[in-house]
Amino acid sequence: MGREFIDIFEDWAEDYDHAVSGHDPQYKAVFADYENILHEVAKASYGNVLEFGVGTGNLTDKLLQAGLQVTGIEPSPAMREIVREKLPEIEVVDGDFITFPNPTIEIDTIVSSYAFHHLNDVEKEQAVRQFAEMLPVGGKIVFADTMFESNVVKENIIHDSMQKGYTDLVDDLNREYYPIIDDIRNIFERSHFDISFKQMNDFVWLIIANKK
Repeated sequence: MGREFIDIFEDWAEDYDHAVSGHDPQYKAVFADYENILHEVAKASYGNVLEFGVGTGNLTDKLLQAGLQVTGIEPSPAMREIVREKLPEIEVVDGDFITFPNPTIEIDTIVSSYAFHHLNDVEKEQAVRQFAEMLPVGGKIVFADTMFESNVVKENIIHDSMQKGYTDLVDDLNREYYPIIDDIRNIFERSHFDISFKQMNDFVWLIIANKK
């Protein structure tokens, strides 16, 4: 999961829950309808769940409330510490989308929220190939992440954010690997997934992919 961004994860750890609650104007649109987004990921998941980019454990909590067994992967030591305090019953281990400990149980669903964009396109492809090898037929990938319908839409959002003075958000949009939907569709289809998209807010889309 884009280990080059680890310093950003560490800096965000203490403030992340404040931002997702809508208290940071720069990120209010990014996290609009946040609780429902996490609910939709949990609702689409089943069985034994492997969660990448656990962050501060907000999606993890929703998955546990849904009665699912969760193994968490998180590269940030600061965020792992927060999750262990919030949810001491959950196992959260060091790892990322590419390099992570092999699960000790068969995984039915792989989930993530607000994290897959930290991988470049080559890494995204590599990660999805690995997931395809891990999941059984009918296994699912359920991601909620920032992506855009086209480069034009992305550039318009960057321009609007600059006009509003949202310099931190603009820096994020220019620095990280926010994908175009058609590129994501192609990556998943090349690894033999059926995939659907649902827009959740101006930035975030829900991906549900089923292994053929």
